Amino acid sequence: MGYDLHITRKEFWYEEDGDTISLEEWQRYVAMDPEVESDPENPGDENYVLASHPERWPLWWRADIGEIYTKNPDDEVIVKLVQIARALNAHVVGDNDEIYGIDTSNPCIFQAR
Repeated sequence: MGYDLHITRKEFWYEEDGDTISLEEWQRYVAMDPEVESDPENPGDENYVLASHPERWPLWWRADIGEIYTKNPDDEVIVKLVQIARALNAHVVGDNDEIYGIDTSNPCIFQAR
């Protein structure tokens, strides 16, 4: 069984209302980050990969809730998600509402709510 991590501006990633990350904001971020590239296996304006990761880790933007997410990330991906979230004035939240990036010396440590 896997889990998702979400880059969101909402207090709880699954909320319908709240500040969202627009596709345009996500694309502006991607344009300035050489580690993130379009996903050739899943073409589309919202599908990217973390190209610096050995497995070219997928990063998806979700229009329905205005967030970026991925599935089953390893520590390298979690560190990058926290970096992206900070650049987008957002935070990284797990499926069970755990918050990542609280400890700046180790972004993989999370805090349960």
